[in-house]
Amino acid sequence: MKTLLLATAALLSLAAAPAAAQNITAPDAVVPEGITVEAVMVDGASLEGNLEGNALEREVMVVLPPSYGEDPTRHYPVVYYLHGFAISGRDFYDYMQVPTAVAENAAAGREFIVVVPDTLTAMGGSMYSNSVTTGNFRDFIATDLVAYIDANYRTIPTREGRGLVGHSMGGYGTWVVAMTHPQVFDSIWAQSACCVSARRETVESATAMASVPREGVDQSGFGMRAGLASAVAWSPNPNKPPFYVDWAVTDDGTLDEAVLARWANNAPLAMVSSHVTALESFDGIGLDVGDRDGLVRDDTLIHQELVKFGIDHFWEVYEGTHTDKIGARFKDVVLPWLADHLDMGE
Repeated sequence: MKTLLLATAALLSLAAAPAAAQNITAPDAVVPEGITVEAVMVDGASLEGNLEGNALEREVMVVLPPSYGEDPTRHYPVVYYLHGFAISGRDFYDYMQVPTAVAENAAAGREFIVVVPDTLTAMGGSMYSNSVTTGNFRDFIATDLVAYIDANYRTIPTREGRGLVGHSMGGYGTWVVAMTHPQVFDSIWAQSACCVSARRETVESATAMASVPREGVDQSGFGMRAGLASAVAWSPNPNKPPFYVDWAVTDDGTLDEAVLARWANNAPLAMVSSHVTALESFDGIGLDVGDRDGLVRDDTLIHQELVKFGIDHFWEVYEGTHTDKIGARFKDVVLPWLADHLDMGE
C-alpha cells in the first residue's frame, strides 16, 4: 500500500492561499489476466539543461491490451494520461487502476495502449510547461514521449491514433499541450482541470512565496509548493538563483504586473481565443468536473469560452468531488468516448 498525496479541489486550483491536502491510500494497481504492463525509462531530450536539476530520464508506465501479444501485425491507438500535482506517474497509474480500465474496455471491443508518464519535479510538478528552470515538459510529452512510444510499440503512429487525457494539473496539461502541439493528438479530454484561469496573488502571498528558502521547499506546505511550481514554470529567469524565477512581487513591495501577465499567458482560458484554429482541428474535445469540486467554476468558464467561439465539445458536471470518481470515469466514460473518435486500427 502507498499513501498518495492528492490535493483538495481548492489546492489543486493553485490559488494563492494554501489549503490542506487530502491523503488517499491506494493499493498497487491490479493487473488483470492478459494485460501486460511495462515500466520503461524515456530519455527527455527536451529537458536537457534545466536549471532545477530535474531528471532527464522519466519513468513511463505502458499498459498493453490483451491481444497485443497475440497478433504481431496489429497496431493500436495510444492514450496518453497525464497525472496531477505532487504525485508520481506510477502512483497515479496505481490510483486510477489503469490496467483494469484497459482490460474492461478491451472486453467490450475497445483496445488501447495507455501511457502514463512521470513528470514529478523538485517543486512537485512540471505544470506541463516549457521553462528553462523546470525543463520543457510540454515538448517532452508531445515530442520525446510520443516518438519513443511510436518507435518501441505497435502504435497507430499518426495523429488520428493518439488521444491525450489528464486530471487536475494533468487536465491543465491536456489543454496547454494540445493547444501548442495540435498536430500530434486527435482527441483530448480534461478531467477536473486546474489552473484554467489566470493566477493572481496579493502582495502578502507573493511576498511569502518569494521568502521561502530553497532548502525549505519540502516543508513549505502543499499550497505554497504548488505556487512555487507555478512560478518556476511560468516566469523562469536563468539569472536569478537559487529558484531561477522572477517573483510576482517587486523589490519595493508591490505586485509585479509583468510577471502576473506572464502567468496569465499560460492560462488555458486566456489561450482559447488565440488557439481557435488548433482547437477546431481536434476530432473530439471532452471536459468534465464534479459538482462538489472547487474547480467547477473555472472549468465551467472554459466550457463557456469554447461555446463562445463555436468549438464543438462534450461537457459534463457530474455528482462528485475532485477525486472520488475520476478512475471510474476514465474507465467508463473517457475511454469509450475516445473509441468513438480515434482510429482504432480495425
